[in-house]
Amino acid sequence: MKRTLTLILALLLTLTVLSGCGGAASSASAAAGEAAADYGYTESAGLNGAKYGAWPADAPAASADSPAEAQESGGSRVDNAKLIYTASMNAETTDFDGCAADLEKLVAQMDGYFENTSVSNYGSGYRSGSYTVRIPAAQFQAFCKQVGSLCHVTYRDSSAENVSETYYDTQSRLETQRTKLERLQTLLKQADKMEDIITIESAISDTELTIEQLSGTLRNYDALVDYATVYVNLEEVYKLSNTEEPSAGFASRMGTAFSSGWKNFVAAMESFAVALAYGWVWLVLLAAIAAAFVALSHRSRARKLAKKAAQPAPAPKKPEDKPE
Repeated sequence: MKRTLTLILALLLTLTVLSGCGGAASSASAAAGEAAADYGYTESAGLNGAKYGAWPADAPAASADSPAEAQESGGSRVDNAKLIYTASMNAETTDFDGCAADLEKLVAQMDGYFENTSVSNYGSGYRSGSYTVRIPAAQFQAFCKQVGSLCHVTYRDSSAENVSETYYDTQSRLETQRTKLERLQTLLKQADKMEDIITIESAISDTELTIEQLSGTLRNYDALVDYATVYVNLEEVYKLSNTEEPSAGFASRMGTAFSSGWKNFVAAMESFAVALAYGWVWLVLLAAIAAAFVALSHRSRARKLAKKAAQPAPAPKKPEDKPE
């Protein structure tokens, strides 16, 4: 069927040339080449030696590996590079409600939004919040710095993934498929046999599916490039970690050690008391079991003593007769 369609397209081209339609002949030739490429034939000259076409003229010649490098490079490299910014942050706070409210205000001020929010309490009395924030890429660095002023950041990791090559390659493939679709639609209007119509319509359906998939890929890349993703884990704590000032001398270090040891002991005892308060039901149950065990032990011992006292005393042994 593929060979038959190729021969038909070649015949159509010959008829067009003989009719004297020079401009139409050129367009039909391009369409035939595109249709032939769909059935296993390629013309590398028309694709500049690339499988899916060359990058556009304004595409970046190099890529930036980090946000700072991208900002300092300047020129078309910054304007055209497709960078996906991502950051992960762990933070602590002693005022969970106030910090969460400030975080919501900060996201709103920077025209961002919460993609996911989760707050949990595992019974310890302290809450934990997990947030997935989408921030405009231009506000990425400023947002990360502002979060550090709202709470105590204990960990931060950021990265910039350069997807320029994949993005422009997908964009070029999309343009190629759109051109192919237009030419197949032109051939469909010229076809007069049912077999050719069915074959061309099948090729059109496959091309439209490819266009839809490539368009979805580009939309996904645009969303990731335009808005950076920041993962924030917020923990409510009794005391912020790693906040002690370094001591200068031995005496000061010893004093700090004793002070910290006492504070840690007090905090541990408070936590232990809170844990006992949460588990008072279990304490009462264990105390009842222990009391029952002690009572049963005393009762069993009393029964043994009573049974021993009720038994008759053994008769005294008679002295044996000695021979005279």
